[in-house]
Amino acid sequence: MSGIYQGPGRLGRWQRLDSEKLTQNRIFGVRKNTSRSPRTGQRHDFFVLETGDWVNIVPLTSAGEVVLIRQFRHGVEDFTLEIPGGMLDPEDPSPGHGALREMREETGYDSARVEPLGIAHPNPAIQGNRCHMFVAHDCTLRGATNFDTTEETEVLLAPLSSIPDLIQSGKISHALVLCAFHYLSLQRGVSNP
Repeated sequence: MSGIYQGPGRLGRWQRLDSEKLTQNRIFGVRKNTSRSPRTGQRHDFFVLETGDWVNIVPLTSAGEVVLIRQFRHGVEDFTLEIPGGMLDPEDPSPGHGALREMREETGYDSARVEPLGIAHPNPAIQGNRCHMFVAHDCTLRGATNFDTTEETEVLLAPLSSIPDLIQSGKISHALVLCAFHYLSLQRGVSNP
């Protein structure tokens, strides 16, 4: 298979020489790592955001609809259309449990069948965490939402068949949501979810 990644190449690993925690808040910390280039031997500073692993979940109803949430995001200062997700809590026994918890909290929907879709590094240039992605089948509304103090979501249902159009139109633009829908399309063996 010519052109396909076949394993380690000629690049050497950078050697970490020093590491200093610069700040910490409830969501993330910032660390300055000083590392030496294996090619030039020069020292360089790199700033890394330290945060725990994240989860997200594609909730599917038996009617073939996706349970989506609309919420205000402060990074872009606008509303986004997403799937439920968030930080994996220390009390979560597994990423799947955390994803199901987030879905229940943000939508009120529940499911007895959750399957893993995949794992991605959100931004390996400046973060070391992972996002664990899941799909929940036959979701039903079972309760009220239960938000964190800074969370507010509006729950919307959209046919699964409309997701490619929502992505192409830019209505769904969150990179990790796009990744989850891509994993879902791979699981289903088709080019569209």
